[in-house]
Amino acid sequence: MSFDFAVILAKAPQILMGLGVTILIWVAGTLASAVLGFLIATARRFGGRPVDLLLQVPIEVLRGTPFLVQIFLLYFGGPYIGLRLDPITAGLLGISIYGAAYYAEIFRAGYQSVPVGHVEAAECVGFSRQQIILHVLLPEMALLVLPPSINMAVILLKETALLSLITVPEMTMTVSAIGSQQYAFVESLVILALVYWGLVELSNWLGRIAERKLSKLSA
Repeated sequence: MSFDFAVILAKAPQILMGLGVTILIWVAGTLASAVLGFLIATARRFGGRPVDLLLQVPIEVLRGTPFLVQIFLLYFGGPYIGLRLDPITAGLLGISIYGAAYYAEIFRAGYQSVPVGHVEAAECVGFSRQQIILHVLLPEMALLVLPPSINMAVILLKETALLSLITVPEMTMTVSAIGSQQYAFVESLVILALVYWGLVELSNWLGRIAERKLSKLSA
């Protein structure tokens, strides 16, 4: 028995289309989840105890249940409450909501890392809440939240593979289908592993560049 990657690579246009869907959902979902997570963390930080407790419940539910269960409930269970989504929309929404729960905790930890005295000093000189967030909290916590944020982005990238189970035509579904059609199961898995590994390494490289630039700015 020998490996024959040619049968997989012959379908390169299909694979590239699947890769494009994966990258689209990953990038858009990561950005959406980071923004939503930041808004949730900000609401918990400044909304008072009732808001903090109210938002804590869905965060704990999302962090305490598998992503696979969540997307199944969203895609297959949604119609029971009148929510009918196509696979790509369901996948993007699922990734965004799932990631937001983790980004909310990342930003919450970032807020807590800023000394209270810095916020009080800003209040004393007349800074508004928005100015405190933009000019005090965000700059001080940026370097701290960057590494876990990059790590979360990598996790979301790998979670996109599960979207094949709700028929999202992303890379895993595309390459697996080609492997089944061509009876090249091992070759398709190797191709998948290499592509995901390459994307993860690219993410880590970009993260290191961003970290170095932030370090220079904060020095």
